[in-house]
Amino acid sequence: MDTKNQSTKRTHLIKLSVGTETVDDLAAWQATKRAQTPDGLPRHVTRMWPKREVEILNGGSIYWVIKGVIQCRQTVMRLDEYISQDGIRRCAIVLDPQIIRTQTSLKRPFQGWRYLPVSDAPPDLPKGRASEEPLPVELNRALAEIGVL
Repeated sequence: MDTKNQSTKRTHLIKLSVGTETVDDLAAWQATKRAQTPDGLPRHVTRMWPKREVEILNGGSIYWVIKGVIQCRQTVMRLDEYISQDGIRRCAIVLDPQIIRTQTSLKRPFQGWRYLPVSDAPPDLPKGRASEEPLPVELNRALAEIGVL
C-alpha cells in the first residue's frame, strides 16, 4: 500500500476554558470525577459532534483559551457519545491527561469550540520552560499583544 497517498490531514480544536483563571485551575477541574470518563480520562462534553472527526483524531489537540489567551493544549484521544440527563446525545471530547503549555496567543471571545488549523496553532513551550511559573495574566497578555510571546 502506498502510504504517500494516504490522507494525513489533521486539525485541532480551540475552546474557551470558562471559569478557570490558570492552567492549574483547568487541571484541578479535570481531576474531578464529574469531568472524567468512566475510565478516568478528562473529557469536555459539548452539544455538537465535530464533522471533521477523522482529522481531529489524526493527532489533533484541543487548545485552551484561559483569560483571553491560548495557554495550553491536550491531545484528543477519542470522541465518545454521551447521553445527558435530559436525554440529548452529546459529544464527549476525551483528552490525554497531560496538559502541554504552549506559547501564548491572544484570542477574542467566542462561543462553543472552533476548528484551529495546524498552521495557526501556537507551538509548545520548550521542555525546560514547560514547568516554569507562568507570567501574570496581564503581563502575558501585554507581551502577546506586542508580539514578544
